[in-house]
Amino acid sequence: MPYIDLDAIDLRILNALQSDGRLTNQELADQVGLSPSPCLRRVRRLEREGFIRSYRAVLDRESVGLGLTVFVEIKVEKHSRDNAQALQEALAAMPEVVACQMVSGTADFIVEIVVANLKAYERLLTEKLLILPMIGDIRSNFALTRVKSDGALPLSHLKREAEKPDPDC
Repeated sequence: MPYIDLDAIDLRILNALQSDGRLTNQELADQVGLSPSPCLRRVRRLEREGFIRSYRAVLDRESVGLGLTVFVEIKVEKHSRDNAQALQEALAAMPEVVACQMVSGTADFIVEIVVANLKAYERLLTEKLLILPMIGDIRSNFALTRVKSDGALPLSHLKREAEKPDPDC
């Protein structure tokens, strides 16, 4: 694991922002026990160092008309770096693909797709996926109930590192 220079206050900031990215600096400072200026400096450092990648709204899929989630297992035909790269680029360009992982096991990629309904998935499958020459096999798994998604990242494994003294105190 790479060296991560985070203390307990940094972890509190990250946890608070994962829960509510719209916190004002004053609210965040109050939650983590800092005054606003040092809190803002820490947030800017966390952003600059890549711990915080972005801020965004998480939309409700059904409210925006995307009621079907499909987990697609894709096997690459004729394994090669070029085929894998071409497939990654094609999947990344599809707005319906909300997550994609290269995996080991029976599939090479697991792709999370959101579409309005089964007919929309059929169109995506036949017009965008099945025409890709590097795909050897596709297996679709339809989500019945979303138990958890968009969860905050667990940070408890960083607590040992965070036990260092706080330089702002």
